[in-house]
Amino acid sequence: MAAFEYIATDAAGKRHTGVISADSPRDARRALRLRALMALDVNPLRARRQLKQRRAGFRHKVRSKQRVLLVRQLAVLLQSGLQVEQALDAAARSASAPAVQRALHSVKAEIADGARLAEAMTMAPEMFPPLVRSVTSAGEMSGQLGEIMERLASYLERSHSLQQKVRSALVYPALLGFMAFGMVGALMIFIVPKLVEQFDVFGAQLPWITRAIIAVSDAMRSHGLWVVMALAVCLWALSAAPAVPGWKMWRDKTILRLPIVGEYARTICAARFARVFATLAGSGATVMDALAAARSATGNLVFERATDQIAERVREGGALSVAMRASGIFPEMMMHMVVSGEAGRDVPGMMTRAADFLDAEFETGSATLLSLLEPLIIVILGGVVGLVVLSIMLPILQLNTLALG
Repeated sequence: MAAFEYIATDAAGKRHTGVISADSPRDARRALRLRALMALDVNPLRARRQLKQRRAGFRHKVRSKQRVLLVRQLAVLLQSGLQVEQALDAAARSASAPAVQRALHSVKAEIADGARLAEAMTMAPEMFPPLVRSVTSAGEMSGQLGEIMERLASYLERSHSLQQKVRSALVYPALLGFMAFGMVGALMIFIVPKLVEQFDVFGAQLPWITRAIIAVSDAMRSHGLWVVMALAVCLWALSAAPAVPGWKMWRDKTILRLPIVGEYARTICAARFARVFATLAGSGATVMDALAAARSATGNLVFERATDQIAERVREGGALSVAMRASGIFPEMMMHMVVSGEAGRDVPGMMTRAADFLDAEFETGSATLLSLLEPLIIVILGGVVGLVVLSIMLPILQLNTLALG
């Protein structure tokens, strides 16, 4: 079957576009009629577009929730007994975004040409990141693709749920911080200059704190635009920095060295490693395949290079726990559980327990940290506003004292 792009209208006259699989344009039009759509234009996917997708990959931005739903859908379809091509075709039919439909049909076309599913997923790298491709490859080699995709979907759902909790908890502190900066900026730009004009009338010597606030206010009024432009340039440079060789490694190393954030980042990466390793190893994949998938799950170059070293030591005949301890980046508790798993011949089970413990530790720690963030912002805001008010009140009190004297 081939893939065809179509433009059609429904009974209400609404225009629809998308991609449909059929043996010929006539069959494609017939399938559209069964969907109560009248075909206006039906054309095969152009070879130029397919070549462009092969060279550049699928660049459509895919939301995390959309990816989770797609993997879950593929897992259910594969476990129901459908072939890979049939599962992809069914997923493409139910997809609402035309770009997602085109990507799935491109993956299906690659499979029809003889590629494995993991290889065909490279046609849509935004939809199927390295983690999904690695786990899929291990599932194909172990012969348990449906089961492993099911476990992958559960892992992605858990990760997405955790991300949503953190984002939801950050909304109020972020809004509070934005309002705080706006309030302080309004005070410094509009209120303080008006009061300075009143102080200049008396010509009295102002306290040092007042002079400092006035200097900051003058700097914000005269150079504020340049500061905003500099911040915009910095943000642009940070967005373009991943293309610079060595930047990502430096960034990941720096994050792990930070006092509090580094510990949380280490916990997240270790939990991802343990969860994916346990998922694959428990489904019958080899240790090397499980390590390859866990490497892609960490999302940190330091952990990825450490995983490469672990895989090399294991390939040479070393024990997994010894190789992991030699890397020096995994939590000590996790190392004890891996040693216990090797002694009891249940490494996947102990890895799952380690992942559960690390996830719980991160959720508890992040909840505590976020609960402290809100009062911290309020205290900082109150201190800054109080400092501005004090700088205004001191010269007023000084002038009253001189007048009474």
